[in-house]
Amino acid sequence: MTNWNKLTGRFLAPALAAAMMLTLGAYELAKPASAASMTPAPAAPALDSGSVEALLSLDRAMESLAARVTPAIVNVTVTSKTNLRSNADEDGGGPPQQFGQQFGPGNPFGWQFGMPPRPQYEHGLGSGVIVSPDGYIVTNQHVVDGATDINVTLNDRRVLPGKLVGSDPLTDLAVIKVNATDLPSVPWGDSTKLRPGQTVLAFGNPFGLRFTVTRGIVSALNRPNPSATDRRKPGEFIQTDAAINPGNSGGPLVNARGEVIGINTFLVSGNGSFSGAGFAIPTQIVRPTVDALIKNGKVEHGYMGIGISDVTPENARFFDVKKAEGALVTQVETNSPGARAGLKTGDVITQLDGRPLNDSSELQVQVGQKGPGTTIQLGILRGGKSLNIPVTLEAMGSRDKEQASAAGERGKPRWGLGLGDLTPDVREQLQAPKDLEGAVVGNVQPGSPADNAGLERGDVVLEVNRKRVESAAEAVRELQNVGQGQEALVLVWSNGGQTFRVLHPSQG
Repeated sequence: MTNWNKLTGRFLAPALAAAMMLTLGAYELAKPASAASMTPAPAAPALDSGSVEALLSLDRAMESLAARVTPAIVNVTVTSKTNLRSNADEDGGGPPQQFGQQFGPGNPFGWQFGMPPRPQYEHGLGSGVIVSPDGYIVTNQHVVDGATDINVTLNDRRVLPGKLVGSDPLTDLAVIKVNATDLPSVPWGDSTKLRPGQTVLAFGNPFGLRFTVTRGIVSALNRPNPSATDRRKPGEFIQTDAAINPGNSGGPLVNARGEVIGINTFLVSGNGSFSGAGFAIPTQIVRPTVDALIKNGKVEHGYMGIGISDVTPENARFFDVKKAEGALVTQVETNSPGARAGLKTGDVITQLDGRPLNDSSELQVQVGQKGPGTTIQLGILRGGKSLNIPVTLEAMGSRDKEQASAAGERGKPRWGLGLGDLTPDVREQLQAPKDLEGAVVGNVQPGSPADNAGLERGDVVLEVNRKRVESAAEAVRELQNVGQGQEALVLVWSNGGQTFRVLHPSQG
């Protein structure tokens, strides 16, 4: 049996090998054509440069532009001192508004239940642009607001301490200085020459991703002031679809020539991230503000003491205006520069110093850029007749200081509240009911009892300590009658509803 197995193995192996070779040969002859060509065919050739030269040229131009501007972009990191509260306050409310809402979500320090307010330190991130080789940097005021420490990271990764030269809350602009020379910088451009559709690039540090550039167009110009709490803030914003996200604040918006034509400041979004609508402060506001901050460390804005709105096709005929241009006077504050000059509700301001005005935002911007004591010439249409009225401007905020000083001299609590009469024009502007009587809030001093109680410009005070008031004089008299150190209960109408607010007297 053993010999037979050996013999079989000796002849069987060559036979099997020969059979396999025949089988493979038969498969090669019989396999389908698709299996015969497993090597992929050459890919289609790329488009020749001549057919896409326009796109390649645009790419090269954008690359050159980004390479020119990026070295002047900085990352601004700040440490801010703030008071944090429990996330379960006794009144049932949540935590206070967080610094992170400006620079990104989250609070790195967390919340401790039941602890009283205490100073803590928070960190924020923004952007900036170097505008002079000796280290002057422009950013947003809200980026450095309350900062106790500022660090600036340059494009070459150097980290330098920054000093706040000055800031202006009204325009949301600030200037930082670093101790360095021969820094790359970007020149100023003229935002008044912008047109919708022009190419722009936004530079900054969105979400902490340093030195990012996005491309888009000028979507619109002269967008109005979005702030509902301070109508004195200028508008004229540039709207762009170049992506602007948290962290881009303070970075530049540049034109195709590599010139700064705006400072990125906010976005409109339902979720806090970019949704196609970013906004920048135009250089027609930025440049004079920055020059004043570098020179004086602060900015003093001119003030007329009037309320204004746009002339529209719907209301123009009621004021004998042929074109829907200019600024319509809706309110004149008592004893203000506008009142002393003779301005009246219903006047249409069509010119400023001989130059025509397109809308109310343009008037607001130009007046705000002029210093206190400046006399301006206003071209007015009143009842179809043209008038020329000179107005000498005051410093914005000076009336607030006077009211606070007068309240202190009377020995009464300093409520920080400016009141005016609810005129028919103001009533229409607020869309208040016809039968509503009271005193309209004209201004609220930051940090005052009125501010702490949540009163805002445009609210209407109906009662003081359960007594009805039908005018500003009555409301002021009742507030003056509140004893030293006592609280005042006010009934307020706001946005169609009424609520009671308690004014706590100032301490000290």
